[in-house]
Amino acid sequence: MSKRIVVKIGSQVLCNPDGVLDLVVLSGLARQFGKLSADGWQLLLVSSGAVASGCSLAAEKLQCISDPVARKQVMAATGQVQLMQTYRELFQEQDLPVAQVLATKSDFQSRRHYLNMRGCVEALLLAGIVPIVNENDVVAVTELMFTDNDELAGLLAGMVNADLLCLLSSVPGVYSGDPSDPETLCIESWDAQHHHLEDIVSRGTSALGRGGMHSKLTIARKVAKLGTEVVIADGAAKDILLKITGGDSVGTRFPAQGEVSPAKRWLASADDHATGSVTVNAGAESALLDCNRLTSLLPVGIEFIHGRFKRGDVIQILNPDDRVLGCGRARYDHLEAAKLMGQRGQKPLIHYDYLYLVD
Repeated sequence: MSKRIVVKIGSQVLCNPDGVLDLVVLSGLARQFGKLSADGWQLLLVSSGAVASGCSLAAEKLQCISDPVARKQVMAATGQVQLMQTYRELFQEQDLPVAQVLATKSDFQSRRHYLNMRGCVEALLLAGIVPIVNENDVVAVTELMFTDNDELAGLLAGMVNADLLCLLSSVPGVYSGDPSDPETLCIESWDAQHHHLEDIVSRGTSALGRGGMHSKLTIARKVAKLGTEVVIADGAAKDILLKITGGDSVGTRFPAQGEVSPAKRWLASADDHATGSVTVNAGAESALLDCNRLTSLLPVGIEFIHGRFKRGDVIQILNPDDRVLGCGRARYDHLEAAKLMGQRGQKPLIHYDYLYLVD
C-alpha cells in the first residue's frame, strides 16, 4: 500500500522578503516530489505564499484600497493565480499533475462537509494527482480563519491518515533553548516525558506568515498523538524531503503514538467549534483521563449542561475548573441530557468510539 505524506511549506521559505516567489526553492521542491512519487508516495502539499506573492504583484493597484481586510483578499486572489501557475509548470516537468484545493475552517466543522472534502482529496491522491491546498483567504476572515497553514496541514494529515507530516519552515528544527545561545541544540526526537512546549519556544511569528514555532509544536504533538509521524525541518535545505523520508537525522521528529479511528481524527479537527458543552465532576474527569480504561461519558458524571445541541452534534467536555478535557459526538440532544443528568444506569451521552481527549 502506498505511503502518504503531507508537506507544508511556509511563506518565508517560498518567497523572498519582497514577496517574490523563490524559483530555486520551488524547483527543488517539485524535483523532490517527483522522486517521492516515483518511489510510491502519495503526496499532498499545503502551500502558503499566495498573500505574499499577491502583495508584490498588485502593489500599485493596492494603493486605492483602504480596508485592510479587502486588501488581503485582493492580494490572496491575485497571488493564488501566480502561485498555482508556477506550481503547475514546475510539477509538469516532473510529470506530476496538480489540483488546487482552497479550504476554510468551516469545511471541517460539519461531518458532511468533512466527508465531502475527504472524498475529493482521497480521489486526487488515488489518481496520482497532487492536491495543493491553501486557506481560502478570499473568504476566510476572523472566526473562519485557521490559526495558520500549520493547523490546516495538521487537519489534512488526520483527514487522509497520512504516514508522515513535514512542516517546513526557515529553521532547522526545534531548539532546546534560545537559538542565539551557542549551547542550544536542535532536538532530534521529541520526548513528551522530557520536553515541555512552554519551556522551549516563544510565540513569535515570521514577517510573511502567521505561524510560529509555538504553533508548529502544538500541531506536531497533536498530529503525532493521532498516529502520524511529524518532522519540523528547514524547507530550504537541499533535498530535505528525500533526507526525511530516507530516515536521515534532520530536523526534529515527533514519533507517531499509535492508531486512532477516522471518527476520532475528525473529532480532533472539530474540538474548537462545538455546538454546546457539559461540565463533569471530578470522578468523571478521573475516569475519562485514566489511560488504562476505555471510558464513555455517562450522565451520572455530568453536573451542568451548556447551550443547545442536537443528536450528532459535537460538544465539549469541561472539568469543574472549566478546563477543556476534549470533545465528542452527542448521542442525544440537550433536553434528554438534562433529564438524565446525574442518573446511574443510563446510556452514554458520548460513547468512547466518538470521544476525543486533548493532552
